[in-house]
Amino acid sequence: MRLMSRPKPRQLRTLSISVAALLSFSGLLSISQTATVSGIQAQTAAPGTLPNPTLPEVQPRLDIDRDPIPSPDPVVIPHTSTASQSTTGTENGLQKRQDGTYVLHADVDEVLLNCTVIDEKGQTVSDLRQSDVRVWEDGVEQTVNSLQRQDQPVSMGILVDDSGSMLDKRATVNSAAMHLLRTSNPQDSVFIVNFAEKAYVDQGFTSDLIALNRGLNRNDPRGMTAMYDAVAASANELSRHATRRKQVLLIITDGADNASELTLEQAIRRVASLGGPVVYTVGLLFDANREEAQRTRAALERLSDETGGVAYFPASLADVNTVAGQVAYDIRNQYIVAYHSSRPTNLGGYRSVRVEARSPRHARLIVRTKRGYFATPAEPSNAAQVR
Repeated sequence: MRLMSRPKPRQLRTLSISVAALLSFSGLLSISQTATVSGIQAQTAAPGTLPNPTLPEVQPRLDIDRDPIPSPDPVVIPHTSTASQSTTGTENGLQKRQDGTYVLHADVDEVLLNCTVIDEKGQTVSDLRQSDVRVWEDGVEQTVNSLQRQDQPVSMGILVDDSGSMLDKRATVNSAAMHLLRTSNPQDSVFIVNFAEKAYVDQGFTSDLIALNRGLNRNDPRGMTAMYDAVAASANELSRHATRRKQVLLIITDGADNASELTLEQAIRRVASLGGPVVYTVGLLFDANREEAQRTRAALERLSDETGGVAYFPASLADVNTVAGQVAYDIRNQYIVAYHSSRPTNLGGYRSVRVEARSPRHARLIVRTKRGYFATPAEPSNAAQVR
């Protein structure tokens, strides 16, 4: 499944008129050019004869300077200095060139994990040191190179269920989503997807809250729910167009998937193979029947657990706004754990990951992060282009 754009009849109609006009103009231009060529051939075929007044006059070329006095305009020589390729530093090796493109300078064997650490009371822990953290990959302990806790901007997709059962919930959900955006990092780049049987990108990547609000409100609740397809397509959208290393998907739904071509397992694998964004899920299951609620809860918890996110299940619509604030806080208060894998990246394959944290300042700590990743052999260049 791919993300779709909703049709825009007015724009398409205007385009059709413009194309028709352009084709008409092209036809006239083609006729004129044919006549001109014929005129040139006729005049060159009979040199010295009088010009034929029925043929178009041959105009002189306008791209040749026929003025005997040199033009005062300076001759501009293209500047090819390497300064145009200079870069300005940004977060974690992501650099922006002066020409506007981004370049990711990274050690190809370094693994970066986004980790949330909470204590036994469920409170976020913010005072860990590098020596407090240990990492295992495929059961082999790795050497941690760095531990950072930064409020980094993210590339994020917000996916909202637009099936028929969401009709009386959308206004509250849209308001909660805007609350999340207002309490998030203002430099976050976000896109909006409304999904039912099909998934529509109703707002592409932007930090403009007005545009994002417009995208959220471009909904028409009807039909069934193809959540797994929407998740896979949105992960693909992140992998192709995200400009931030840290990536997030937020899914809000009120029922089980009943229309996807992909299974839950296939969707999870797709997310992991595309770089593994952290997936947060919000299940509005307070009015669902017991069987559907259990099935949906298990699927949402699985999506979040596999990627290092959290699954939330508010007791009522009144609690959705609070949950949105918790998601924003969690995203902005994570650690970045960096280590070099003891297995060469060029071997490829899936690697399982486990992270533990222990500190004398805390009794018991719980670390949330992705359960694994797919190692992708590096390209010949050590600098990967990022859109």
